[in-house]
Amino acid sequence: MRALSLQQPYATLVAIGAKRWETRSWRTRYRGPLAIQASLGNRPLPGAPQALAALQAAGFPDLGALPHGVVVAVCELVDCVRVEQVTGFSALEREVGDFSAGRFAWRLEAVRPRALALPVRGHLGLWTWVETPATPAA
Repeated sequence: MRALSLQQPYATLVAIGAKRWETRSWRTRYRGPLAIQASLGNRPLPGAPQALAALQAAGFPDLGALPHGVVVAVCELVDCVRVEQVTGFSALEREVGDFSAGRFAWRLEAVRPRALALPVRGHLGLWTWVETPATPAA
């Protein structure tokens, strides 16, 4: 399965269904199942009250306690278009995405959060994740 590494709290925002668009500077032609891996890094959320509220409502009041180095969700990557082609991004999406002209919006659907699993090393770009029998599904 293809996978994408995201820093926290972005990975968890995808896992709880609050973030349905991932913005990137590059396009992908890939469509299909996509694992979301929480990388080891954190990215602060200054000026993102809706994102913080969504995390707290989902039971994550302490951003320092978010999981790292594991696959937190599996979803379907259903589209990749220039951000200028999409309207109606939610306020939360605008808080946590880079919608600058020329960037690409990746549409994530059918998000299925996963129970914490064995550590998984992330990579840049799209990479291949092989789910093992020892990796429990949620």
